[in-house]
Amino acid sequence: MPDAPPSPAVPPAPTVPPSPALPLRPARAVGLSVRWRLTLSYVALVAVAGAVLLGVVALWLLRYVPDGTVYNTDPIDGTSWAPNRTDIIRAFVPPATWALLGLIALGVLGGWLLAGRVLRPLTVIGTTAQAVRDGDLDARIALPGRDDEFRRLADVFDGMLDRIQHDMERERRFAASASHELRTPLAITRALLDVAEADPDPDVPQLLVRLRAANERAIALTEALLLLTRLDARPPARTPVDLSLAAEGAVELLHDVAASHDVRLDVVGDPVIVHGDAALLDQLALNLVQNALVHNLHSGGSASVRTVSLGGQGALVVENTGERLDPAVVATLVEPFQRGAGRTRDGGHGGSGLGLAIAGSIVEVLGGSLVLTARPEGGLRVEATFPLS
Repeated sequence: MPDAPPSPAVPPAPTVPPSPALPLRPARAVGLSVRWRLTLSYVALVAVAGAVLLGVVALWLLRYVPDGTVYNTDPIDGTSWAPNRTDIIRAFVPPATWALLGLIALGVLGGWLLAGRVLRPLTVIGTTAQAVRDGDLDARIALPGRDDEFRRLADVFDGMLDRIQHDMERERRFAASASHELRTPLAITRALLDVAEADPDPDVPQLLVRLRAANERAIALTEALLLLTRLDARPPARTPVDLSLAAEGAVELLHDVAASHDVRLDVVGDPVIVHGDAALLDQLALNLVQNALVHNLHSGGSASVRTVSLGGQGALVVENTGERLDPAVVATLVEPFQRGAGRTRDGGHGGSGLGLAIAGSIVEVLGGSLVLTARPEGGLRVEATFPLS
């Protein structure tokens, strides 16, 4: 019998590093609460103030009273006995001691109540923070009262929770949309392979072309997702950058793409030096120009790119022809995978749906602003502004 062909080697499964465990907090020794520490501080202050007051009174009064036997000589009543310094001290110390103890007791009560009133906002903040830790992202402090340090802290905390909740909802929508978008090229690949497997005489060159197109779409989508992740993870260093060079570079790179789409592409503008990151601004200009080419008229369209200075701000403005857009739809185009009805061209140039989302993230991390406006005659106007350097 001929030897059986050797089985193909199965590559070892990739080693997945374990997820980092949450850091364990060191155990802390049990100590006095902040309320008790404030109370004791208040008591100490009251006790010291009372002791000083009683001491000053005693010293300043007793210095004028002689010690020893004291007699008063009255021409009418005759000689009579008067208390000396020792007698006064013996009579003064017990009530003074009781008065000081009363001050301490009053300080404990008053300090406890006062500390509780002062720390009440911290209790509310702590309760809300614990609720958020347990998963209730809708919890808010909403501390009433006049403006002070605690109210400002509560407002900052509420603003942080609003940002976290918004980011988590955006990430949740993004994950769902990314899963759907990544599933599309994979489903196309599987369908093509199923058809080829069922066809006794498949057209291999045509199959390879379609598989390559589906694979390139998946790669482009994955690279866009990775870019979005990097933008969120690493804030860039900002340096003076000429925004017009980024615009000209994007137009030069996409000149052939514009010709293949039958879109006239123009670039104008003077040098505009802004405070940003050169690589990110190049990517921004590339995404905006590519978006203007992809979402355009089927033939005879146009797109313009210009850089201008507007009141201390440098702006990159990209406009293109296209279908008329609903302003409500335009407001959602910076969300991931939002393409807008009627904007996508035929011919496999629909894009990944992440161009404007990446542009919005770049503008955000560079401290700029991105404004999208529907043109009355059709198409879109995108304006990205940054502080001048």
